[in-house]
Amino acid sequence: MPDTDEFDIYGAALPLEYEADLDPLLNRIGTRLDGARCVLLGEASHGTHEYYAWRAALTRRLIAEHGFSFVAVEGDWPDCWQVNQSVAGDPRAPRDPRDVLDGYRRWPTWMWANEETARFCRWLRDHNAGLPQGRRAGFYGLDVYSLWESLRAVIAYLSEHRPEHVEEAMAAYRCFEPYAEDPQSYAWESRMVPDDCEDEVLALLTRLRRPIGSGNPADELNAWQNAEVASGAERYYRAMMGGGAESWNVRDVHMADTLDRLLDHHGEGSRGVVWAHNTHVGDARATDMRAVEMINLGQLARERHGRDRVVVVGFAGGHGNVIAAPRWGAPAEVMPVPAPMPGSLEALLAKEIELDHALFIFSDGPDQDWLTARRGHRAIGVVYDPDCDRRQFVPTVLGDRYDALCWFAWTSALVPLHGETVPLGELETLPSGV
Repeated sequence: MPDTDEFDIYGAALPLEYEADLDPLLNRIGTRLDGARCVLLGEASHGTHEYYAWRAALTRRLIAEHGFSFVAVEGDWPDCWQVNQSVAGDPRAPRDPRDVLDGYRRWPTWMWANEETARFCRWLRDHNAGLPQGRRAGFYGLDVYSLWESLRAVIAYLSEHRPEHVEEAMAAYRCFEPYAEDPQSYAWESRMVPDDCEDEVLALLTRLRRPIGSGNPADELNAWQNAEVASGAERYYRAMMGGGAESWNVRDVHMADTLDRLLDHHGEGSRGVVWAHNTHVGDARATDMRAVEMINLGQLARERHGRDRVVVVGFAGGHGNVIAAPRWGAPAEVMPVPAPMPGSLEALLAKEIELDHALFIFSDGPDQDWLTARRGHRAIGVVYDPDCDRRQFVPTVLGDRYDALCWFAWTSALVPLHGETVPLGELETLPSGV
């Protein structure tokens, strides 16, 4: 006879084999009138097929059946904006969003330039094609990188719509120009000689926060957000050299602000889906991040919108394969993921759950031991060493970190669209590579 903890786990497991098995989770998310406004969908790695495929399956249903307005991902704004134009049917964009994703060149490209994301974006374009412009679902990037690309986008926008303000954008661009688009160089120099570009970027941002009057709300959003990215990136790179929690917090506050900006842009009653790593969407207060004063997107979304208006879904896997790189900037490889560390959440689920795929939905204020105890929960980043897998486990109180969990006993690698060609990614702050 199983003990109480084992019985609670086994009784809570729901099958997750078909899209219809997501019905209980959709019921938990609720309708536009009484349900969650934000649904945050995680991943335990940036290279696992099952996480991407099931996240896409749930998002398709949220958009098609529950009227969700957009998907916002842990990706660069300028790159994702091009995808957004394609899925929205903008005549200026490629008809096939796969072509846009295939053009991604910033390392790690496989995060979004993969078959799983391309398949979802093609579905989204087809779905949008039958809807009026104002009801088409968008695809956006939440992240703080792409400083130089965003500045160039702002200059191009102002040159067309308000040339009298181009000089403010050029002043910001010229300030960064000596660093040759090397964020580490800027971060180091501004630390050694505190003569940074903050004033120039803030002047540009102040200008873009006022309506320019181009007549196209989408183009105005793009210009404004690119200025926000430039401002956030400037702060991020300066904070990065100091170590600690500050640069991480700058990045996640930027993500939360961008999510709120997108909800405002899509208007009253809008609802958003987020795709990001578990370390961003799972409430930081339920992990050891809290002890070092780190906050994250999941925590901020709950604080800003209310616990009852945000549903956070974590993802976890046992063993199998993953796409990752052995070091920063290196080409991606298919790597083995070993059996989980004894005593971890994943080890517990692998032992107690007979289902290969399972869904768990937590009640408010759960009192089962497996939901209230602190256990390690695996988090694989873009850089990974299977021999050091034991270092990848984040102490977690599961029932506080998420509202639901998708479990996969065996995982497989996602399928990149192309190999790495230009390793230009920025260094991450702790937790490493997520």
